[in-house]
Amino acid sequence: MASTVLVVDDSAFMRNLLKQLLDGEHEVVGEAENGVEAVELYRELDPDVVTMDVVMPIRNGIEATTEIKSLDANASVIMCTSVGQEEKMREAVEAGADGYITKPFQKPNVLQAIDDVVSVEA
Repeated sequence: MASTVLVVDDSAFMRNLLKQLLDGEHEVVGEAENGVEAVELYRELDPDVVTMDVVMPIRNGIEATTEIKSLDANASVIMCTSVGQEEKMREAVEAGADGYITKPFQKPNVLQAIDDVVSVEA
């Protein structure tokens, strides 16, 4: 069953790439380019999964994840990070991230990460 996904990344290129990878598998219901927008759209759209970039302006992905988890303890957040950001990933997991994918994204990894967090809920 397709999940609804909120795509959060400050790069339009990365958001479009994720949308292409998810097309036909999951429904992208919204996209945000910073953590403030991410929290607002999460409240509005109530997606099944959020793909959250770690490094963004205004509010980073770790802060946004903390806020989303405080709104909804059952929220599923998958962090998106560049290779070599292990310290950030540890912070993200402490903030409540349910999984992570590394850039450059590969379709099987992205779909598997979403399946992993969604099947946990099901």
